[in-house]
Amino acid sequence: MKVLFNDLKSVNAAIADELNEATRRVLRSGWFILGAEVEAFEQEFAAYCAVKHCVGVASGTEALQLALLACGIGPGDEVITVSFTAVQTALAIAATGATPVFVDIDPQTYTLQPGHLERALSSRTRAILPVHLYGQCADMDAILEFAARHNLYVIEDAAQAHGSTYKGSMAGSMGTLGCFSFYPTKNLGACGDAGAVVTTDAELAARLRQLRNYGESRKYRNEVMGYNSRLDEMQAAILRVKLPHLEQWNERRRNLADIYLSHLAERFCPPSVRPGCVHNYHLFVVQADDRDKLQEHLRAHDIETLVHYPTPSHLQPAFRAIKHRCCDLSVTERLAPRILSLPMFATLSDEQVEHVVRCFDSIGSAER
Repeated sequence: MKVLFNDLKSVNAAIADELNEATRRVLRSGWFILGAEVEAFEQEFAAYCAVKHCVGVASGTEALQLALLACGIGPGDEVITVSFTAVQTALAIAATGATPVFVDIDPQTYTLQPGHLERALSSRTRAILPVHLYGQCADMDAILEFAARHNLYVIEDAAQAHGSTYKGSMAGSMGTLGCFSFYPTKNLGACGDAGAVVTTDAELAARLRQLRNYGESRKYRNEVMGYNSRLDEMQAAILRVKLPHLEQWNERRRNLADIYLSHLAERFCPPSVRPGCVHNYHLFVVQADDRDKLQEHLRAHDIETLVHYPTPSHLQPAFRAIKHRCCDLSVTERLAPRILSLPMFATLSDEQVEHVVRCFDSIGSAER
């Protein structure tokens, strides 16, 4: 039995008629940039996230960058974040001219450890950028309390957390701003690059709308140095089709995760779910002493896996020239070589997951 890591064709095939009608609607309209589809999606996604405003942009990375810029963050400033995530988080900070300051993660949940924030704080710190990794929300109560005490912005990297919740609050709705990616592999994925920033702050939303569109307040009136970072009509129409299916797809992922957890949790140590939180299982990861050996074993049984992420951001060559301050990152550096992502997508079958589990059973307990 072959098990793909992800199968976007099967996910899209299940709603093909709706997608076809949406794309035809855009083509018939003759309007492709910042039109009715984008406006409608922004309203619908804002409502879904329980916030007042959503600003569609070109990608998740640019969502982070523009969110930082909207808060006035730039050269000379520092932003506290984690290294144990996709490098795009740190790249977005660096793109503003600010400096990422990396703190370590909680060894149980793999998200930012709030207890390390104090030692990362300096007179130049302007914001905290927690990552809701793999679809698990960071410890937002502690992060928000620390930020309020030190007058810092909180910008949520919710690129993997569509529909995840923290104590009843939607991912992206708790900080100053929440940033989403709609890259095709995400739980809510477009058919190309796309992203959004959500907020309850009307002034920040207006600033974001300027920044994404050349800094214009009206056509040919450039108030600030802006960018070309706009969610296009076609992607917005596709996302509008998919959004009503998101809760069902997330619930399916949780059901599949339950099968994995019932067989693998004790021996292969996936991250625990924080009490009171709902995980969307964008990714399901396990630990192994010899990750490469485990990956090869699964590959031999026609099971595709990936590594998210092999090299922490602070060890990436791109950051050698940046004078970033690193706190103790021992948990990050210990976990990075151990993590393996297993197949996880909404149209994955129980039988396929059970096949994956049987292949784990066949290697015994040596990987503990």
